[in-house]
Amino acid sequence: MKDTLPFFVENNFIENAEEKKIAEKVLSSERISPDEAYYLYTKAELGLLALLASHIKDKKTGNNVFFIQNIHLEPTNICVCNCRFCSYRKKNGTPGAWRLSLDEIAEKIYQLDKAINEIHITGGTHPEATLTEYIDIVKTIRNINRHIHIKAFSAAELHYVFQKEKINYEEGFRLLIGAGLGSIPGGGAEIFDEEIRRKICPDKTSSTEWLNIHNSAHRSGIFSNATMLYGHIENYAHRIDHMLRLRNLQDITSGFNAFIPLKFKNQNNSMSDLKEVSLLEDLRNYAVSRIFLDNFPHIKSYWPMLGKEAAQLSLSFGVDDIDGTINNSTKIYSLAGAQETSPHMNVEELKKIITDAGYAPVERYSDYSPVN
Repeated sequence: MKDTLPFFVENNFIENAEEKKIAEKVLSSERISPDEAYYLYTKAELGLLALLASHIKDKKTGNNVFFIQNIHLEPTNICVCNCRFCSYRKKNGTPGAWRLSLDEIAEKIYQLDKAINEIHITGGTHPEATLTEYIDIVKTIRNINRHIHIKAFSAAELHYVFQKEKINYEEGFRLLIGAGLGSIPGGGAEIFDEEIRRKICPDKTSSTEWLNIHNSAHRSGIFSNATMLYGHIENYAHRIDHMLRLRNLQDITSGFNAFIPLKFKNQNNSMSDLKEVSLLEDLRNYAVSRIFLDNFPHIKSYWPMLGKEAAQLSLSFGVDDIDGTINNSTKIYSLAGAQETSPHMNVEELKKIITDAGYAPVERYSDYSPVN
């Protein structure tokens, strides 16, 4: 897609003084402030946001948009946390609750298509979960499939088992990496504001603990992603605070690969009285994320959550990654009312979404290196 921001700035097509100042900052790769991010959220038109975010995306990844051949593995939906937004959690012993055995996990890995190069493992934090169990899951997968990248266990899951084992994060990561862990996902971040967190996920890992675990993962030599749950009871200031904390940690570690905004979906949970935000708000949020998180290499639109058409639209608002094939292997968002109830796309479908939007599809590995 043609980068038109330089033309707009040079020809004074941006007349508003504040918007022109922000555009000039973006053009010169200068970091915007939290106050400027708030302005973009509250006053900037969607067209300007698309222009700014697309300029940054083009500078970072050119015309490329990435995808991956991947599956999810959800070992359990039984969880010690009772997050109000969650439509996935079940109590132990209730209908629909599950906990996969190592043999069941092994069977799933034996059945994998050889083209799959990443497995994303996360689910509930089971009350009986142990670090030994997590290590055994990773070892089981690694012993069956030597090449697959194992991205496993959210900060909430890791904090629980590290605390139970009474070991520090560094030692926990040493053991998991030794077993074959390649990276950790960005789940469980929700929104970092402590007051909001007490209202929507009081049992979950604190914002400080989430950041500390990712800091430790990066220092242990593995990368991670970061997420933000938006569109519930938070406001723009909370979103900016969340992204500022991520940006500050990324300045220190450079260990985050991608930022993934996750939209609150209101079905089958205790926050169902809240109305979901619009697609226009989704696009605004992607754009501001891309502009503010200048030190994040990638912004991902998770298509099973957003839907295929909306994910395609997001590519014009700074997004350069639409995740992957998924192979109908996750229930987390479908249970919450996501448009994609059986999420699966083949490679050709993913490529078509990207090319129809005017971009070049690039199949990637987990570290964003291209698949030959």
